[in-house]
Amino acid sequence: MLIERFKNIPIILGSQSPRRKELLAKLGFDFEVVVKETDENFDAQQSPQEIVEHIAVNKVKAFDNVAFSDKLVITADTVVVCGTDILGKPRDAAEAFEMLNRLQGGSHKVLTAVALQYQGELRAFVEETAVTFYSLSAAEIHYYIDRHRPFDKAGSYGIQEWIGFIGIRSITGSYENVVGLPTARLYQEMKRI
Repeated sequence: MLIERFKNIPIILGSQSPRRKELLAKLGFDFEVVVKETDENFDAQQSPQEIVEHIAVNKVKAFDNVAFSDKLVITADTVVVCGTDILGKPRDAAEAFEMLNRLQGGSHKVLTAVALQYQGELRAFVEETAVTFYSLSAAEIHYYIDRHRPFDKAGSYGIQEWIGFIGIRSITGSYENVVGLPTARLYQEMKRI
């Protein structure tokens, strides 16, 4: 079983996201969190899939040294795509409101790229989930922003929070992907290592 195999291979999660830590822990693996500063700039001419994968791969490349060669390093990046626009993390409440107002009553995509590196081998993938919101009032959006302060979340929302309970009409794809780590796909990719 995979959990037994990885008892002898140290796992590093290169993310400070509490949601990613929680999801990886639920898979049953022991791991250590190590975060390295990385450049998250990208070429705006690239597709959203290419951009999110580029960022995840840059994050894992920050661990390219001998100290991590015998450890499995996992990094990830998540973006929300509405139409052709990438919605990252909001700078403030006004930007969060603008994003959520744009998402409410319609559908968008959540893309999470995951990069894995072990003994010099790097592999990466992008998981996509479609999310549809019910129409929300300005008061509901403000309530959510005031209470949950979603400034560390792509697209200004956490599906696992109040807005997800009252506002999500449907999702097609992995729920965990929207939270920030597509656990089932990650598990399958780890089997290939």
